[in-house]
Amino acid sequence: MFWRQSEKLGYPFAPFLRLLLLTGTRRDEAAGIQKSELSDGRWTIPAIRVKNKREHLVPLSPQAEKIIADAMTFSDNSEYVFTTNGRSHVSGFSKIKARLDALMREEAGSNFRPWRLHDLRRTVASGMAQIRIEPHIIEAVLNHVSGFRSGVAGTYNVWQYEPDKRSALERWALHVEGLIDGRPANVTPIRKGKR
Repeated sequence: MFWRQSEKLGYPFAPFLRLLLLTGTRRDEAAGIQKSELSDGRWTIPAIRVKNKREHLVPLSPQAEKIIADAMTFSDNSEYVFTTNGRSHVSGFSKIKARLDALMREEAGSNFRPWRLHDLRRTVASGMAQIRIEPHIIEAVLNHVSGFRSGVAGTYNVWQYEPDKRSALERWALHVEGLIDGRPANVTPIRKGKR
C-alpha cells in the first residue's frame, strides 16, 4: 500500500520515500542526497550529514539506482537529487506525510494504522531479519554504532562491510519488489562482474 500510494505524490516525494524504504537511511540523509555523493553504484553520505558523525557508505541496489537516476532527470540544474526549487533539498515532510496518510487511509479504511517516516527504518531492519540477513549486517546497513561497532570493537573494526551491505540491500530490494508484485522474492541474485 505504501509503495502504491506514494506513486501518487510524484517527484520529488515518491522517489524520496521509496529510497528511504530501499536503503534504510534516515529522512534527512535521503532528503539531502547530492549528486556529488554518488559514484559507481555507491552513495557516500559525508560525516557532517550523518547522525553519528561517521561517513556512511550505502551500496545501491539496481532498484535504488533507478529511482535516483529517474529523479535526477527532474533536477538537472541542481546539486540535490530531491528538490522542489533547485536551490535546496526537499522538505515539508509533515505535509507530504499527511497527504500520503490520507491516500493510505482511503485504501486501507479501518485497517490503517498511524506511523512515522522513521518507522521505515524499523521496517527495513525487521524485513531484513525476516529474510535472514545477519544482525550485524543490518546494523551496518542502518549505520548504527552499537553492538559489534561500539566500544573497543568499534575502535578496532573499521571495515565498512560494503560487499555484505550490497548483498543485503539487493536481497531487500528484491523482497520489496516481490511484496509489491504479490509474490515472494526469496532468491539471492547472482552478481555479474565487479561493481
